[in-house]
Amino acid sequence: MKKSLLISVLLFAVAVSHAASPALPEALQKEARAAIDKGLAWLIANQKEGGFWSDERNPAMTALPVWAISAAGVTAYSSQVDRAVAYILSKAQPDGGIYVPDPRRGGAGLGNYNTSLCMMGLHATGRKDVIRVIQKARDYTASTQLVGDDHHAGGFGYDKGGRRHTDLNNTGMAIDAMRRTQDVEDLRPSGERRADLNWDAALKYVENMQRKEGEDKGGFLYTQSFEPGGIPAPKKGQDGAGAASTRPQLRAYGSITYVGLLAMIHSKLTRDDPRVRSAVDYCTKHWTLDENPGQGEQGIFFYYNILTRALSAAGIDEIPQVAGGNLAWREELVRKIISLQRPDGSWINDNNRWWENDPVLVTSYSLLALEFACGLTQ
Repeated sequence: MKKSLLISVLLFAVAVSHAASPALPEALQKEARAAIDKGLAWLIANQKEGGFWSDERNPAMTALPVWAISAAGVTAYSSQVDRAVAYILSKAQPDGGIYVPDPRRGGAGLGNYNTSLCMMGLHATGRKDVIRVIQKARDYTASTQLVGDDHHAGGFGYDKGGRRHTDLNNTGMAIDAMRRTQDVEDLRPSGERRADLNWDAALKYVENMQRKEGEDKGGFLYTQSFEPGGIPAPKKGQDGAGAASTRPQLRAYGSITYVGLLAMIHSKLTRDDPRVRSAVDYCTKHWTLDENPGQGEQGIFFYYNILTRALSAAGIDEIPQVAGGNLAWREELVRKIISLQRPDGSWINDNNRWWENDPVLVTSYSLLALEFACGLTQ
């Protein structure tokens, strides 16, 4: 048996259901709770007068703190959550999306991204008065899934309409949001049509983004410009020598691979499915908390965040080590994130790729990672 396959087999053998995830050592649990409380206090102190955080044009930046506060179960901040929810609801559009219109982007400002995060943030509050807004947001999200017969079919881009573009991150966020909020469909008015994705098309899109061979086999791409089968799609125009040029192949990396893993689990693939095994094998081979594999410091806090969401959803609690033994990833991740917290309670990335020098965004990512790792939320 090849070493990579053996690693995957061992990983699934030691995994248990996320519904019964092992508790952290008591001392570490207390440290994590203290870090969460300190981070929440920082968020509360930095909420804007209008109820939002960070950027008024992107309600997702408020939805993430709402999700983190709600998952922590701290009732003392209910008034601040109420103000934030009121702000998010004020950005709900007639088409059901939750975003700030921007004519430069086909009419919506990152409509899919903002709507997906707002759906999850609102859902985490458990409030009954936001159910109708979530239902309409699901209608919007379902309508933005691309159809057709090219490599974009089944996927999602940043906005509804405009250029035909998709990427795995937006697709993964839409899949996550639709799966997490699916219970609101049972509360629709009698006779109203339910909203859902074309899950077969979504899974096909996700599968096409997974590397099937090479040193990054099992990993996922953010986006691609390739024909089915991995053949580079010709780029329009000519290079300096007059020959037809092609786009270079993008490589798999850590955080987007966990997005792909989470999307496959939400698409109801089992842990022994070869596609899931291959993704887990990639994650095991490239396991580290010192960087976002393939990206270095870029997006490392999103990496921590999506890693916890994906591994929790997959029911994976230990990572086999190539040198032998198993690593309790929850303990390692909690210690790592606590070590990176600043004295004021916030987190920040000095590298601003993907907006990670915004302490609101990074603090929200870190809090949610701790909450998932500690079993405070699923």
